Amino acid sequence: MESHRSSLGAVFVIATVILILVGLTYFNHRFTAQNPGGNDFLSRWVGTRLFFTRGWNPYSDRVTQEIQELAYGRPAAPDEDQMLFVYPLYTILVIAPYAFFGEYALARALWMTSLQAMLVALVFMGFSLSRWRPPRWLLVMVLLFALLWYHGLRPVINGNPSVVVAVLITTAFLLIRSEQDAAAGFLLALSTIKPQMVILLILFILLWAGSVKRWTLVWSFLGSLILMIVGASLLIPGWLVQNITQVLSYPQYTLPGTPGAIFAHWLPGIGNQLGWLFTVLSASALIVEWRAALRKDFSWFYWTACLTLTLTNLIGIRTATENYVAMFPSLLLVLAVWDERWNRIGRWLVMTSLIILFVGLWVVFLNTVQTGDQPLQDPVIFFPLPIFLWISLYWVRWWAIHPPRVILDEFRRSLGADLV
Repeated sequence: MESHRSSLGAVFVIATVILILVGLTYFNHRFTAQNPGGNDFLSRWVGTRLFFTRGWNPYSDRVTQEIQELAYGRPAAPDEDQMLFVYPLYTILVIAPYAFFGEYALARALWMTSLQAMLVALVFMGFSLSRWRPPRWLLVMVLLFALLWYHGLRPVINGNPSVVVAVLITTAFLLIRSEQDAAAGFLLALSTIKPQMVILLILFILLWAGSVKRWTLVWSFLGSLILMIVGASLLIPGWLVQNITQVLSYPQYTLPGTPGAIFAHWLPGIGNQLGWLFTVLSASALIVEWRAALRKDFSWFYWTACLTLTLTNLIGIRTATENYVAMFPSLLLVLAVWDERWNRIGRWLVMTSLIILFVGLWVVFLNTVQTGDQPLQDPVIFFPLPIFLWISLYWVRWWAIHPPRVILDEFRRSLGADLV
């Protein structure tokens, strides 16, 4: 009887999830049909679709022209987004399931549904990594926040694969914690579809893995990456050079994407110096913390990985606010420590932070947005979240890298020493 009830419960849950996804896709399709856009997905979708259906090189001029025609109805002007494919060729592994839908609005709607589901998954994986079990009402609050805050909703509407990369990274963390290093290495290799998001993180992970003799993680990552690069080269020889060429041309037609470029835009006199200040401070912090984390356990590793993901956006590597979704587990780590360490005060800190981040980021965007063919965000939106997390991660550092049992053991040893 108990087994029968359990089976019925599982069927009900699965049916409910399917109904939610179908309904969400329906509303997403209505949105995409009435609101053209999703350009971060469009370039990859057209490039992948034309590769599979016509055998065209995604980096070729004719594919770029097809993308521009679909985006603008004409070739792009020199000062407009050129809509290049830009990403590594093995990105088609991620986009392929959507490339066989001939209607772009439908493909985009399905992609949006997938990204929204990934945001929900990101919440629960973040809870697991931070070992946080919030009450149900707070869980619902965090879920709504994850789906609707600026850095969650923006990549969904634009169709940016940054959400996929965030899920790949976070899943890899869970696998590293459970010592499933071969699978973790493969996911980290696949996360390089957006290399600027993960380059520093992967460097740290490889250094840490070597320090704790987790060589399977190292060789799995390197082997998987080499296999994807070589496999892609068999499909399109020379794609890597073509990809690098597109990447190098990317800053010529896009808005500033580093602190130095943003400050130089605001303050031509001292902007570059301020950008270098961010670079020096970020790099110094990472060098110190990476050295400290070597040969340490997973708690220390995870806190340092969260700091690395945060400072990647301030150190001078070109970024975009869509990439900030990868910092969501870092935010959950901070909130978890506050909630568990300071009880009622911590709970108020959690709720206040969620409200301020939600309302504040949207207020900043709406009051600085520049209207045109597409809404353009002001560069000021680049700074609030990473700076908030940089400060907050150091606030909770001691408690985050010392599990409760370790803290209790240290207290008992100190108490014993005092008694002696």
